[in-house]
Amino acid sequence: MGALIAGISGMKAHQKMIDVAGNNLANLNTTAYKSSRVTFSELFSETLREASQSTGSVGGTNPMQIGSGVGVSSIGKNMTQGSMVNTGQSLDMAIEGDGFFTLNDGKQDVYTRAGSFAVDSNFNLVDPTTGCRVQRIGSEGLSDGFQSAINNDIRIPYDIALPATSTENITYTGNLSADDNTPGTNHLSCLIDYTKDGTAVFDDALIADMDQATGIVDGDQITIAGTDRDGNAVNTSLTITAATTTVGDLLTAISTAFSGSTATIINGNIRLVDDASGYSQTDLNLGFSGTGSLETPAYFEVLGAGGQAVKNTNIEIFDSRGVSRTLSASMVKTDTTNMWDMVLTSVGDNVEVVDRRIKGITFLSDGSYGGIGGATPDTSTFQLRFGHDPNNTRTININLGTVGKFDGLTQFGGSSTMAPGGQDGYASGWLSSVSVTSEGIISGTFTNGMRRDIAAIKLATFQNPAGMESIGNNYYISSGNSGTPVCSKAMTGTAGAINGMSLEKSNVQVAEEFVNMIQAQNGFQANARTITVANEMLKELTNLIR
Repeated sequence: MGALIAGISGMKAHQKMIDVAGNNLANLNTTAYKSSRVTFSELFSETLREASQSTGSVGGTNPMQIGSGVGVSSIGKNMTQGSMVNTGQSLDMAIEGDGFFTLNDGKQDVYTRAGSFAVDSNFNLVDPTTGCRVQRIGSEGLSDGFQSAINNDIRIPYDIALPATSTENITYTGNLSADDNTPGTNHLSCLIDYTKDGTAVFDDALIADMDQATGIVDGDQITIAGTDRDGNAVNTSLTITAATTTVGDLLTAISTAFSGSTATIINGNIRLVDDASGYSQTDLNLGFSGTGSLETPAYFEVLGAGGQAVKNTNIEIFDSRGVSRTLSASMVKTDTTNMWDMVLTSVGDNVEVVDRRIKGITFLSDGSYGGIGGATPDTSTFQLRFGHDPNNTRTININLGTVGKFDGLTQFGGSSTMAPGGQDGYASGWLSSVSVTSEGIISGTFTNGMRRDIAAIKLATFQNPAGMESIGNNYYISSGNSGTPVCSKAMTGTAGAINGMSLEKSNVQVAEEFVNMIQAQNGFQANARTITVANEMLKELTNLIR
């Protein structure tokens, strides 16, 4: 009877072995599946005779025992990593090293190595098979409003616009020629082309008759302000007689106020041009006060900057609404050795230029940047007021380099190569694509060309990952023997790296499973033979009684 029991236990044990091998092969192509293996142990043995110690005359004897069969001692998981396969899908992820993705099923956190994720209708990152939501860690995405502080679900913000940001900083790099002596002539141009009945006015046109004038009466004034060639303040006005004051009178008043410069009108556009080339600080502003009204420009564009040498640049900037503008500026060499000014020459219409000149940009004797010099050092900024927000003065910081270094502007012989190095403003944009870094940071690229961190994938590591309990759908939960989860970002602590656009394959070894099946078959057949022989012996015993 003992042989029958042992044979039955052996058949049962090897049936479990073939079941495990069959399940492993069934999951050969299951993403991130971890194969199982069976280990056997003998069952309790019946002791027929206990062991005895040796004496002075006889030796000791070993115990006499008969086993009662075999049992399955464990079915354990092989938690070694499977190979990686590239999928080309931006939201597919594979963990290279230790760790599990953390998901939530609405009741509890579950853990998986299968990283085939998608975005649901509420823009949550989920396992599309079960709807479990992928969890995040850290503060990435909170400041931009991509993630919610009240939960750890990851949202992919296809529904949220990245707000526009106005330009606050501009960087310039390159060389300013130390030996360039090609003087430029200061040439200002009004942003408004004045007309009468839609036709450009000339010198003889009455100011009161222009299309840009309304209800002008005697005593109204046009203010004339700015700085002359030498930087001296200009502040005067022209008092209007409605029936006689002409554009020519205004031009004469401007020319008189700005000694060394001449005002003209070309196709309705007021111009102020220096009489001689070279370094010049001439700047003109027109205003109006009185009963009537006259449209005046917010600033005069600089068609040509006055300097002992001039280098022109252009860069795209953005206002607070994300509207693109072209900021044009000129570096002008002053009459002082190793000193330049930077002049904002144009920034488009519907904007007021409050401060357009950075004075006293110096260079050291070795050609490196020397900072802002002069008796009264200027600030390295331009100041503007945009038409849609006239009550706020916007300051644009101009970064020209580090004093004593060659990391920004320099002054060497040869040609001038100064150019903008970049600016920090941008238009609004919508999320267009996502990618995942090895640190598990989901990064988004927006239609305005900007990149933002959206969220950080939450990984969990366990002291004994083989002790986790499988609950199906490639999910595990912690158990009493797995240890508690230690949560972190990828590549932090013992957590591995994340490979984007990849999935982890099953770690099932086909050849090994075939060997296991053969062994299971042999074991099953051998135990079946034991039962057959024991049964024949019982038959013989029965026949003896008969």
